[in-house]
Amino acid sequence: MQQIEIKIDTHDFRTNEAFKTLRTNIEFAGEDIQVIGLTSATPNEGKSTVSFELARTFAESGRRTLLIDADLRKSVMRNRYKLGKVRYGLTNVLVKKADFEDAICETDIPDFHMMFAGPVPPNPSELLGGKTFKRLIEYGRENYDIVIIDAPPIGSVIDAAVISKKCDGMIVVIESGVISYRFARKVVEQLKVADAKILGVVLNKMNLTGKGYYGKYYGKYYGKYYGKYYGKYYGNYGND
Repeated sequence: MQQIEIKIDTHDFRTNEAFKTLRTNIEFAGEDIQVIGLTSATPNEGKSTVSFELARTFAESGRRTLLIDADLRKSVMRNRYKLGKVRYGLTNVLVKKADFEDAICETDIPDFHMMFAGPVPPNPSELLGGKTFKRLIEYGRENYDIVIIDAPPIGSVIDAAVISKKCDGMIVVIESGVISYRFARKVVEQLKVADAKILGVVLNKMNLTGKGYYGKYYGKYYGKYYGKYYGKYYGNYGND
Protein backbone atom coordinates (compact mmCIF):
# COMPACT_ATOMS: atom_id res chain seq x y z
CA MET A 1 0.00 0.00 0.00
CA GLN A 2 1.27 3.46 -0.93
CA GLN A 3 1.69 6.22 1.66
CA ILE A 4 0.74 9.85 0.97
CA GLU A 5 0.05 13.11 2.75
CA ILE A 6 -3.13 15.00 1.97
CA LYS A 7 -3.35 18.68 1.09
CA ILE A 8 -6.44 20.05 2.84
CA ASP A 9 -8.19 23.36 2.28
CA THR A 10 -9.16 25.24 5.41
CA HIS A 11 -12.93 25.69 5.56
CA ASP A 12 -15.06 27.83 7.80
CA PHE A 13 -17.41 26.37 10.37
CA ARG A 14 -20.49 26.55 8.14
CA THR A 15 -18.78 24.70 5.31
CA ASN A 16 -17.66 21.91 7.61
CA GLU A 17 -21.15 21.65 9.04
CA ALA A 18 -22.63 21.42 5.55
CA PHE A 19 -20.53 18.34 4.73
CA LYS A 20 -21.37 16.77 8.10
CA THR A 21 -25.05 17.35 7.34
CA LEU A 22 -24.61 15.68 3.96
CA ARG A 23 -22.94 12.70 5.65
CA THR A 24 -25.76 12.45 8.18
CA ASN A 25 -28.42 12.56 5.47
CA ILE A 26 -26.68 9.68 3.68
CA GLU A 27 -26.53 7.68 6.91
CA PHE A 28 -30.29 8.14 7.28
CA ALA A 29 -30.78 6.80 3.74
CA GLY A 30 -30.37 3.25 5.05
CA GLU A 31 -27.84 0.76 6.41
CA ASP A 32 -27.48 -0.83 2.97
CA ILE A 33 -25.93 2.33 1.52
CA GLN A 34 -22.22 1.50 1.49
CA VAL A 35 -20.96 2.32 -2.03
CA ILE A 36 -21.87 5.86 -3.14
CA GLY A 37 -21.14 7.45 -6.50
CA LEU A 38 -21.04 11.18 -7.16
CA THR A 39 -21.50 12.74 -10.57
CA SER A 40 -22.47 16.10 -12.05
CA ALA A 41 -24.11 17.39 -15.18
CA THR A 42 -21.05 19.17 -16.56
CA PRO A 43 -17.37 19.71 -15.69
CA ASN A 44 -16.32 22.10 -12.94
CA GLU A 45 -19.43 21.96 -10.79
CA GLY A 46 -17.41 20.95 -7.72
CA LYS A 47 -18.11 17.21 -7.93
CA SER A 48 -14.59 16.10 -7.00
CA THR A 49 -14.38 18.54 -4.11
CA VAL A 50 -17.68 17.31 -2.70
CA SER A 51 -16.53 13.68 -3.15
CA PHE A 52 -13.28 14.34 -1.30
CA GLU A 53 -14.82 16.32 1.54
CA LEU A 54 -17.64 13.81 1.99
CA ALA A 55 -15.16 10.92 2.16
CA ARG A 56 -12.97 12.81 4.62
CA THR A 57 -15.98 13.57 6.79
CA PHE A 58 -16.92 9.89 6.92
CA ALA A 59 -13.34 8.99 7.89
CA GLU A 60 -13.23 11.63 10.60
CA SER A 61 -16.41 10.13 12.07
CA GLY A 62 -14.57 6.82 12.55
CA ARG A 63 -15.80 5.04 9.42
CA ARG A 64 -13.10 3.23 7.45
CA THR A 65 -13.39 4.99 4.08
CA LEU A 66 -12.08 4.42 0.57
CA LEU A 67 -12.31 7.21 -2.01
CA ILE A 68 -11.92 6.02 -5.62
CA ASP A 69 -11.12 8.60 -8.28
CA ALA A 70 -12.94 7.05 -11.25
CA ASP A 71 -12.76 10.17 -13.43
CA LEU A 72 -10.28 8.45 -15.72
CA ARG A 73 -10.56 10.98 -18.54
CA LYS A 74 -9.93 14.22 -16.65
CA SER A 75 -8.98 13.66 -13.03
CA VAL A 76 -8.37 16.67 -10.82
CA MET A 77 -7.69 14.80 -7.59
CA ARG A 78 -4.20 13.58 -8.44
CA ASN A 79 -2.91 17.16 -8.65
CA ARG A 80 -5.11 18.80 -6.04
CA TYR A 81 -5.02 16.66 -2.92
CA LYS A 82 -1.80 14.66 -2.61
CA LEU A 83 1.77 15.43 -1.63
CA GLY A 84 4.36 13.13 -3.16
CA LYS A 85 4.31 10.61 -5.98
CA VAL A 86 1.76 7.87 -6.56
CA ARG A 87 3.03 4.97 -8.66
CA TYR A 88 -0.20 3.09 -9.32
CA GLY A 89 -3.82 4.17 -9.79
CA LEU A 90 -7.19 2.84 -10.87
CA THR A 91 -6.19 2.51 -14.52
CA ASN A 92 -3.24 0.30 -13.56
CA VAL A 93 -5.64 -1.93 -11.64
CA LEU A 94 -8.20 -2.13 -14.44
CA VAL A 95 -5.58 -3.17 -17.02
CA LYS A 96 -4.21 -5.69 -14.49
CA LYS A 97 -0.84 -4.03 -14.06
CA ALA A 98 -1.31 -3.60 -10.31
CA ASP A 99 -3.16 -5.31 -7.46
CA PHE A 100 -5.85 -3.50 -5.48
CA GLU A 101 -3.61 -3.06 -2.43
CA ASP A 102 -0.76 -1.70 -4.53
CA ALA A 103 -2.91 1.11 -5.95
CA ILE A 104 -4.58 2.16 -2.69
CA CYS A 105 -2.96 5.04 -0.81
CA GLU A 106 -3.00 5.23 2.97
CA THR A 107 -3.29 8.90 3.87
CA ASP A 108 -2.16 10.76 6.97
CA ILE A 109 -5.85 11.04 7.95
CA PRO A 110 -6.89 8.05 10.08
CA ASP A 111 -9.31 5.62 8.36
CA PHE A 112 -9.03 7.51 5.04
CA HIS A 113 -7.66 5.68 2.00
CA MET A 114 -7.63 6.86 -1.62
CA MET A 115 -7.17 5.35 -5.05
CA PHE A 116 -6.26 7.93 -7.68
CA ALA A 117 -7.23 7.63 -11.33
CA GLY A 118 -3.84 6.86 -12.84
CA PRO A 119 -2.89 7.21 -16.55
CA VAL A 120 -5.61 8.19 -19.03
CA PRO A 121 -6.71 5.02 -20.89
CA PRO A 122 -8.12 4.92 -24.44
CA ASN A 123 -11.25 3.03 -23.34
CA PRO A 124 -12.49 4.28 -19.92
CA SER A 125 -16.11 3.12 -20.30
CA GLU A 126 -15.10 -0.42 -21.22
CA LEU A 127 -12.68 -0.65 -18.28
CA LEU A 128 -15.23 0.69 -15.78
CA GLY A 129 -17.83 -1.76 -17.07
CA GLY A 130 -15.49 -4.73 -16.81
CA LYS A 131 -15.12 -7.51 -14.27
CA THR A 132 -12.02 -6.06 -12.62
CA PHE A 133 -13.83 -2.87 -11.58
CA LYS A 134 -16.68 -5.00 -10.24
CA ARG A 135 -14.19 -7.03 -8.17
CA LEU A 136 -12.64 -3.79 -6.90
CA ILE A 137 -16.03 -2.64 -5.61
CA GLU A 138 -16.53 -6.03 -3.94
CA TYR A 139 -13.11 -5.64 -2.33
CA GLY A 140 -14.17 -2.21 -1.09
CA ARG A 141 -17.35 -3.62 0.44
CA GLU A 142 -15.39 -6.28 2.30
CA ASN A 143 -12.62 -4.04 3.61
CA TYR A 144 -14.24 -0.64 4.17
CA ASP A 145 -17.30 0.80 5.85
CA ILE A 146 -17.86 3.38 3.10
CA VAL A 147 -16.70 3.56 -0.52
CA ILE A 148 -17.05 6.92 -2.30
CA ILE A 149 -16.62 6.95 -6.09
CA ASP A 150 -15.91 10.20 -7.90
CA ALA A 151 -17.45 9.59 -11.34
CA PRO A 152 -17.18 11.77 -14.46
CA PRO A 153 -19.97 14.21 -15.38
CA ILE A 154 -22.87 12.21 -16.77
CA GLY A 155 -23.85 15.02 -19.12
CA SER A 156 -20.53 14.64 -20.93
CA VAL A 157 -19.75 10.90 -21.04
CA ILE A 158 -21.49 7.62 -20.26
CA ASP A 159 -18.97 6.51 -17.60
CA ALA A 160 -21.09 7.65 -14.63
CA ALA A 161 -24.05 5.56 -15.80
CA VAL A 162 -21.75 2.54 -16.04
CA ILE A 163 -20.38 3.19 -12.55
CA SER A 164 -23.87 3.68 -11.09
CA LYS A 165 -24.68 0.02 -11.72
CA LYS A 166 -22.06 -0.92 -9.10
CA CYS A 167 -23.25 1.61 -6.49
CA ASP A 168 -25.89 1.50 -3.77
CA GLY A 169 -26.80 5.08 -4.55
CA MET A 170 -25.81 8.13 -6.60
CA ILE A 171 -25.55 11.81 -5.69
CA VAL A 172 -25.74 14.51 -8.36
CA VAL A 173 -23.77 17.72 -7.81
CA ILE A 174 -25.38 20.71 -9.53
CA GLU A 175 -23.85 24.18 -9.73
CA SER A 176 -26.31 26.88 -8.80
CA GLY A 177 -27.22 29.31 -11.57
CA VAL A 178 -25.43 27.39 -14.34
CA ILE A 179 -27.47 24.29 -15.11
CA SER A 180 -31.00 24.71 -16.40
CA TYR A 181 -33.87 22.85 -14.78
CA ARG A 182 -34.51 20.99 -18.03
CA PHE A 183 -30.90 19.84 -18.31
CA ALA A 184 -30.82 18.78 -14.65
CA ARG A 185 -33.95 16.69 -15.25
CA LYS A 186 -32.27 15.09 -18.26
CA VAL A 187 -29.26 14.13 -16.15
CA VAL A 188 -31.51 12.50 -13.55
CA GLU A 189 -33.36 10.63 -16.29
CA GLN A 190 -30.06 9.29 -17.62
CA LEU A 191 -29.31 7.81 -14.22
CA LYS A 192 -32.80 6.36 -13.94
CA VAL A 193 -32.38 4.63 -17.31
CA ALA A 194 -29.29 2.95 -15.80
CA ASP A 195 -31.48 1.79 -12.86
CA ALA A 196 -29.47 3.95 -10.46
CA LYS A 197 -30.80 4.74 -7.01
CA ILE A 198 -30.60 8.52 -6.66
CA LEU A 199 -29.94 9.56 -3.08
CA GLY A 200 -30.30 13.25 -3.79
CA VAL A 201 -28.79 16.39 -5.27
CA VAL A 202 -26.15 18.72 -3.84
CA LEU A 203 -26.77 22.30 -4.96
CA ASN A 204 -23.25 23.67 -5.07
CA LYS A 205 -21.57 27.08 -5.34
CA MET A 206 -24.60 29.01 -4.19
CA ASN A 207 -24.13 32.71 -3.58
CA LEU A 208 -25.61 33.01 -0.11
CA THR A 209 -24.02 36.25 0.95
CA GLY A 210 -26.87 38.52 -0.06
CA LYS A 211 -30.26 39.21 1.40
CA GLY A 212 -32.95 36.62 1.74
CA TYR A 213 -33.71 33.57 3.82
CA TYR A 214 -30.70 31.44 2.90
CA GLY A 215 -28.23 34.29 2.94
CA LYS A 216 -29.38 35.38 6.37
CA TYR A 217 -29.52 32.02 8.12
CA TYR A 218 -27.03 29.75 6.43
CA GLY A 219 -24.28 31.83 4.83
CA LYS A 220 -21.85 30.24 2.39
CA TYR A 221 -21.87 26.47 2.15
CA TYR A 222 -18.99 25.85 -0.19
CA GLY A 223 -17.31 29.21 -0.71
CA LYS A 224 -15.59 30.54 -3.78
CA TYR A 225 -12.68 28.07 -3.98
CA TYR A 226 -14.11 25.70 -6.56
CA GLY A 227 -13.42 27.90 -9.59
CA LYS A 228 -15.75 28.92 -12.37
CA TYR A 229 -17.66 26.76 -14.80
CA TYR A 230 -15.89 26.82 -18.13
CA GLY A 231 -17.18 24.08 -20.38
CA LYS A 232 -20.10 23.60 -22.68
CA TYR A 233 -22.76 21.08 -21.71
CA TYR A 234 -21.56 18.47 -24.17
CA GLY A 235 -17.95 19.48 -24.67
CA ASN A 236 -15.15 17.09 -25.57
CA TYR A 237 -14.69 15.95 -21.99
CA GLY A 238 -11.25 14.49 -21.38
CA ASN A 239 -10.08 14.96 -24.96
CA ASP A 240 -8.06 18.13 -24.49
